[in-house]
Amino acid sequence: MSAPLDVPGGATEAQPEAVLSGAGVAVQGRSLTQIAWLRLRRDRWALAGGAIVVFLILVAIFAPLVVRLLGHPPNEFHPDQIDPNLSTPIGPYGGISREFLLGVEPLNGRDLFSRVVYGARISLLIAFLATVLSVLIGTVLGVVAGYYGRWIDTLISRTMDLFLAFPLLVFALALAGVVPDSAFGLSGDALRIALLIFIIGFFNWPYIGRIVRGQTLSLREREFVDAARSLGARTPYIMFRELLPNLAAPILVYATLLIPTNILFEAALSYLGVGVRPPTATWGGMLSDATTYYRVDPVFMLVPGIAIFVTVLAFNIFGDGLRDALDPRAR
Repeated sequence: MSAPLDVPGGATEAQPEAVLSGAGVAVQGRSLTQIAWLRLRRDRWALAGGAIVVFLILVAIFAPLVVRLLGHPPNEFHPDQIDPNLSTPIGPYGGISREFLLGVEPLNGRDLFSRVVYGARISLLIAFLATVLSVLIGTVLGVVAGYYGRWIDTLISRTMDLFLAFPLLVFALALAGVVPDSAFGLSGDALRIALLIFIIGFFNWPYIGRIVRGQTLSLREREFVDAARSLGARTPYIMFRELLPNLAAPILVYATLLIPTNILFEAALSYLGVGVRPPTATWGGMLSDATTYYRVDPVFMLVPGIAIFVTVLAFNIFGDGLRDALDPRAR
């Protein structure tokens, strides 16, 4: 049997607080956010993906400044950079030079660097806003279905199944083809961007709705929900003040994984010619134009293709790391 320890104050047994107080060590608790950040900091791949994502967002926001410093206007022709006999860029590797960092487009000589930078604006804007729309609709309907259950859950769940079975690409092609050049007070690029955001965001909400519904079915049986009911809390308060904060982690993770999917879908629509119309630069539109010249100028296809690949990969790596940081048991 060990002998009792004497500490200042006459106590016969040392308490943890007393030992730490005597050592001059301040004990501070960590919030769940701080713990998740510490986990995320250990994942170098996730940090690298997050850094690329932040860089791409900054480039898209400050596209006019970046182009003014390092490029030329995206729709400006440079026929002096094109071989008049072959209609291909003069010089090796698609005309890459100090003046044109990524070369020029065949036939017209537009600056590829500037068009990729401005294309990032369109792709990221549509992907972010479409994701926000999907998250809002999916979260609200998922929480309502999971909390109420019964016929409400059945109705919302069958609606999710209907949307998931809907041929989204065919509908997008049909809708984008019949919408006139001016509608709903919008016209031009603004109308096409709003249309793409609606199509992608409105028809993708069931994916996150299913996740939120499943989590809500589990959380509604927890003790803190019973405690809120016993204190007289109303149903909207329980759903959006008690359940929703506990759903923030899976919603945030799935949103980061949904963004690259939306980027690819927007690129596919632009590639098929129903996205934002030329001469506005989009990554999918650039790939569509490059199919004519990929044999004589492969750089024209590689530049927007690599931009899409790096962006989607960065979002996916960051989303995986964020999921592991917020829910380490899922690893």
